[in-house]
Amino acid sequence: MSNKQFRVGIIGADTQASWAGASHVPALAAQQSLVLHAVATRREESAKAAAEAFGAERWFADPYAMIRDDDIDIVTVAVKVPAHRDLVMAALAAGKAVYSESPLGATLVETEEMASAAKGLHTAIGLQGRHNPAVRRAAEIVASGRLGRLMSARVGATTFGYGPEAPSVYDYFNKAASGASFMTITTGHVLDVIEAVLGTITEVDARTELLWPQIRIVDTGEISVREIPDHLDLIAKTASNAPVSVQVLAGVSPDQANFSFEVRGSEGWLKLTGNHPAGVQVGDLKLASSPEFVEPDAPVASGSGPTAADFWTGASINVGEVYAALARDLLAGTSKTPGFAHALHNSRLVDTVERAAKTGHRQSLAA
Repeated sequence: MSNKQFRVGIIGADTQASWAGASHVPALAAQQSLVLHAVATRREESAKAAAEAFGAERWFADPYAMIRDDDIDIVTVAVKVPAHRDLVMAALAAGKAVYSESPLGATLVETEEMASAAKGLHTAIGLQGRHNPAVRRAAEIVASGRLGRLMSARVGATTFGYGPEAPSVYDYFNKAASGASFMTITTGHVLDVIEAVLGTITEVDARTELLWPQIRIVDTGEISVREIPDHLDLIAKTASNAPVSVQVLAGVSPDQANFSFEVRGSEGWLKLTGNHPAGVQVGDLKLASSPEFVEPDAPVASGSGPTAADFWTGASINVGEVYAALARDLLAGTSKTPGFAHALHNSRLVDTVERAAKTGHRQSLAA
């Protein structure tokens, strides 16, 4: 085992209950071959505070200065989606490995640009649900043929978000221009887990709803307009020939949120379940199956960390698996971690689902 450590710089790590602080920081702390070397925010005060809180050796109030720093091997982009493009393109131009949160771009055009620029470089995309050990084991069971002929699959996914109320800090998720919405985030993650287990989705027929077109901003009392759907019903066909019915339901009380993915074959069944209120990509998952199977590997990251007592408990589990995969690639010179080409595939899939919902017609995906 190599003793080499790759130095990571996180853009967007701050101490104010940030996603990076809840997931990326504890995920990195669990890695042998990666170390959090630097953090960057837009303000000197928050950057200094984050470096002290998270144990980073350096801090930057200019993210581009961190990107240019020769001491940084991997740049993690964990800021709002509209800021991804410029930061990612700068990191790629500097020849750095890049881990970006999903969706990669605010538009499909941006995503295509970044995916093209990333060719030949190590990248990772934050579609972390597929990396969960239980999902990987479920995919192995399906691939082994032990379920027999795949006959159907059913997915029910919920999230506490996108309901009738939201704090002002999350209102940007309701705006089309942000690129970060119920469709691109929640639905994108659900579809990616389905593909991880059953293979590429080849055809979709979808309906979306906008259940809460006006939402109350809880900390100001103002009314905001939601511009994107907040509900999805989908029928999909997969490369494994298993038809899949999917419902993604938003605005669920956190204590009632759940995820269920059941696959039925002629010779058996399997089921993945989870209950993190923020969605399938955030917490751990459990696997049950009629065929016997070797228990999934223990996650690299335990899910504990600086924010372990709050809403984001467990957020580092799947993110830790992404970092572990990226570290293996960097050490071995391989490129097995789903990166920006995969991000482009996911964005095109979501775009096709939206098109199917708008036209009311079944849509096929390009091979």
